[in-house]
Amino acid sequence: MTLRSPFFFTCKSAFYTLPFNFRSCFRAMAKLSAVVLLLISRLVAAAAIQTVTWATRLESAKETTTNLQFYFHDTLSGKNPSAMRIAQAIDTDRSRTLFGIVMMVDDPLTETPDPQSKLVGRAQGLYGSACQDQLSLIMSMSFVFVDGPYNGSSISLLGNNRAMNPVREMPIVGGTGFFRLARGYAVAQTHWMDFKTGDAIVGYNVTVVH
Repeated sequence: MTLRSPFFFTCKSAFYTLPFNFRSCFRAMAKLSAVVLLLISRLVAAAAIQTVTWATRLESAKETTTNLQFYFHDTLSGKNPSAMRIAQAIDTDRSRTLFGIVMMVDDPLTETPDPQSKLVGRAQGLYGSACQDQLSLIMSMSFVFVDGPYNGSSISLLGNNRAMNPVREMPIVGGTGFFRLARGYAVAQTHWMDFKTGDAIVGYNVTVVH
């Protein structure tokens, strides 16, 4: 013998008979309420993330590729050198590559190889001899521009410069201003060098995506 719950009844329609159980209905409503609460809590959490005061998501703009050509004047001699020795190892002076030497630079960047040509920026940073077998420099510097639409902007170079090779390639790892989020590469070619003093003029062709 089957006993029906007092909450069980049959609802008839013109097409079918639908049994209706209040207990099943309550269970379904409870499950639905739990799902709704979970969704609401996730929406609230997402809104909290989006309304933080210290971070804002920016839509990415279309990237631009810029090519730059300039000349780097590294002067170690004279009364007003643009590159100065600031540190060295105990045996640096006995090394044929001056291994361990560190130089601080503020080198002018010009439009042509002529030192009197238009100043477009300055190379500011460090380079040091990092190889005992050949002249190989670790370069860490910013090319800070002072002319035209790039005035006040900079690009950052960090890499190995095998200075005696005819052509060298080094990475561009960042930038500021117009070149914010820059990445790319610099190709360097020595235009002139005085092996007695170490003075040099180096052409740089730089391609950056920003």
